[in-house]
Amino acid sequence: MTSAADRTKLFHALHRSGPLALPNAWDVASALIVEAAGAKAVATTSAGVAWSLGAPDGDAIDRDLAIDLVARIAKAVRVPVTADIESGFGKDAKEVGETARAVAEAGASGVNIEDAHGAGLRDVPEQQERLKAAREAAPDLYINARIDVYLRGVGEPQDRLQHTLDRAKAYLEAGASGIFVPGVTDLATVGELAGKIDAPLNVLAGPGAPAVHELGTAGAARISVGTALASAAYATARKAAEELLSKGTYDSTEEGLGYGELNALFRG
Repeated sequence: MTSAADRTKLFHALHRSGPLALPNAWDVASALIVEAAGAKAVATTSAGVAWSLGAPDGDAIDRDLAIDLVARIAKAVRVPVTADIESGFGKDAKEVGETARAVAEAGASGVNIEDAHGAGLRDVPEQQERLKAAREAAPDLYINARIDVYLRGVGEPQDRLQHTLDRAKAYLEAGASGIFVPGVTDLATVGELAGKIDAPLNVLAGPGAPAVHELGTAGAARISVGTALASAAYATARKAAEELLSKGTYDSTEEGLGYGELNALFRG
């Protein structure tokens, strides 16, 4: 296994070598499955992690539990790990810096830090301070600054592109490594964002979105899927449970991974 520093350097480089597809994991087993499938890095989904640890998404999870899970994943896989830490698990910039340092010490190569706050977005100067604190606390970490203008439908539709670009510029000045704009997959907008943001662009994809190569051609450097894998896994669990309890049959589990195959992923 390469060192944490080597994995972090690799993770930065992966954003410059074509679209980086990241199937988001939520626990050690899903991270190992993602790695075995050929992912060049493992990204966590904050919602999936929260659900697996008994909390709702939205800064409700205990920070130590989240960091412990990051450490377990980073220890289990050989590829770089980037952790979605929601808005930083901190009420102020100092606490966000503490979170970033702890995540880096846990072995992560990157983090997502979002600007969503309550029903809206944080003011830009406040978010800059939070990003600066994260950068100062973890100088080598890949900081993916998430901008929720499109995802939350902030402002008038015709103003969202410029609003996003303005925030992106401010966040990069504060030390962000890349910009994450969920809520956008149309190729024209992706192209405009990629062309006007002086850093790698991450978009969130899912059913109905253009394929990875199309988004990459438009300029996206990184494509993730958020809760999609976790939601699909839980949908299978619900379907199988309902079938067992209502019909007394088991067909919904027929395509499950074999015990031996799953068990072999854990290297001890």
